[in-house]
Amino acid sequence: MAIQQLTDEQIRNWTRAQKDEWWFKNIFRGDMPQLTLRSALTGFLLGAVLAATSLYIGGKTGIGIGVGLTSVILSFALFRALNNSGLTSDYTILENNCTQSIATAAGYAVSPLFSSLAAYMLITGRIIPWWQMMIWIVVVSILGVLVAFPMKRRFINEEQLPFPEGRASGVVLDSLYNGDAGSGVFKARLLGYVAVGTGLYQALVSDGWMKLLQFKILRMDQWAGMSAPWTFHERLDTYYYQAAVKADLWIPKILGVDFRTLGLRFTLDAAMLGVGGLMGIAVASSVLLGSFVNFVILAPIMIQAGDIVQRVAPNGSLVPISRAEIVNQWSMWWGVTMMVVGALVGLLAKPELFTSAFKSLGKKKSAAEQGPDLLADIEVPLWVSFVGVPIFSVLGAWVTHAFFGVPWLLALISLPLIFVLTVICTNAMALTSWTPTGALSKITQFTMGAIDRTNPASNLLPAGMTSEVASNAANLLSDIKPGYMLGGKPRHQAVGHVIGIFAGVMACVPLYFLLFLPADANGLRSTTTIVSEQFAMPAALQWKGVAEIIAKGVQGLPASAIVAMVVAAVCAAAIEIARIIFKGRFPLSAVSIGLGVVLPPESVIAMFAGALLFWLMGRRHKAPGTPGNRVWVEGCEPICAGLISGAALMGIGNAIVNVMLG
Repeated sequence: MAIQQLTDEQIRNWTRAQKDEWWFKNIFRGDMPQLTLRSALTGFLLGAVLAATSLYIGGKTGIGIGVGLTSVILSFALFRALNNSGLTSDYTILENNCTQSIATAAGYAVSPLFSSLAAYMLITGRIIPWWQMMIWIVVVSILGVLVAFPMKRRFINEEQLPFPEGRASGVVLDSLYNGDAGSGVFKARLLGYVAVGTGLYQALVSDGWMKLLQFKILRMDQWAGMSAPWTFHERLDTYYYQAAVKADLWIPKILGVDFRTLGLRFTLDAAMLGVGGLMGIAVASSVLLGSFVNFVILAPIMIQAGDIVQRVAPNGSLVPISRAEIVNQWSMWWGVTMMVVGALVGLLAKPELFTSAFKSLGKKKSAAEQGPDLLADIEVPLWVSFVGVPIFSVLGAWVTHAFFGVPWLLALISLPLIFVLTVICTNAMALTSWTPTGALSKITQFTMGAIDRTNPASNLLPAGMTSEVASNAANLLSDIKPGYMLGGKPRHQAVGHVIGIFAGVMACVPLYFLLFLPADANGLRSTTTIVSEQFAMPAALQWKGVAEIIAKGVQGLPASAIVAMVVAAVCAAAIEIARIIFKGRFPLSAVSIGLGVVLPPESVIAMFAGALLFWLMGRRHKAPGTPGNRVWVEGCEPICAGLISGAALMGIGNAIVNVMLG
């Protein structure tokens, strides 16, 4: 059944009261279950699991992956199977929609853990207590939800803005429940098969799972003296290097620098294959270009020139140069410049995002034009925001001051800027499904840094608030869009969003300590483990780089790094201007090139391989309705979700097993 919608002429000419009346009479499903106990519980549990995968991928790539459509497909398949077994009634379309709201909110709530909060710990060397992490994220996230309420009626009811990502979820839900249900079952099976297969592969390349299998289950005493369990090598070139040591074979080098030092490894990383598939060939190509320029060309030159050197550890020993050292000492500066300048130029080139947002909010209609409020018992009452925003604003400023030492006055001064930038971000999400939280948070970071350069928290935490408030406001409205299309109650989805925030925080803060802040043999934790060969933390490095430039300037950097930053800024501006001139058809992205600089090259290669695979298979199976098109085109997202979730969940389990086995 096609989803009903207003025509462009009706959107232009009708008053909001007329639009609300049309929606209430034609779309609203007041008697259909939505926020039920089972939809809330399913969303909470599913959100916790998917948020964990989001944290895992965020630590590897700095990218916050969306989990909305994945949760829709999984919820549909779960309750369709339970219904067919006679165990319970089938999920309603609105229950599924509410579940995806909860799961989506959980996934987005964890982004500060691999961005602003991680950067704060890297700079200060202070580990934030778990309870402070939880409180700060919850307070700031709920503030974002409260800010979104007044904008909902304007952006969705009145302006009928598209919210493309939310609309896509609505279309998928409608097709599952009112169209070809077999398509939904097929996608769910595809996701499940890929996830199980990926999980089995990930277990074979994981030391913890193999240790559990070989030492605890098989009880193979003859292996008791082994320092590590037998595993397959995820880094495929390891087999060659092992043979090279024995047979004195050629070791690949660039200007005398070993490929392994540069991070130029060939890794079969299933999660990165999935990320690349979702990313697309254009973005993946830009990421690959940034990685190639940095690690194949610039890094060997800088090592030879002495601008990247071995560091001295606290115990006096030399720290071998590694990919992480290359990034921290030199490459980060031009990579961060590329990302920041590219994001800001791309944002400033779209003035309509600024003007339309405030024109839309500024429109006023008389009470006669508005007419009676048919939706008073359906919408979230505005008094909730009018009371809640001031309370949570002061509470957010207080916890930022109490936990991180940001001056009270500075925390309060940042709030108006945060709210203005949140409106812009939400409008961008409404028009394009693009949330420029990275660029907008940098505006806050530079503004606050200009006021206080002595305390890195003074620019990091207000900027982190910008990112989190804007993300939650924009994503709440994007989640409400499919509910509006399908006739749901907005207040149910708003409550669901808050449930999701708690699900994400409760699942991922303990997991964060396990993955990124593990205790040593003496039970001590150190911020030096946040960035590792497994988790590059590129988003945190970007935030850290900007904060250090604000605090210290560029005086302490090598001259070559400053020159590289200037060149990167010019190139980033030129690339983004070219994208504007050619209306998005220019193949490169400055932000993606910068991301390739701070990501491990082995991850970049795997991401590009995934993107290339789906691009080639998509071109080969263009015809809709064919088996190949059904798998590789229509099934692209389920396959990628299966690769990511299977690898991430097994990788998380591996860390837990290692802790349990000591």
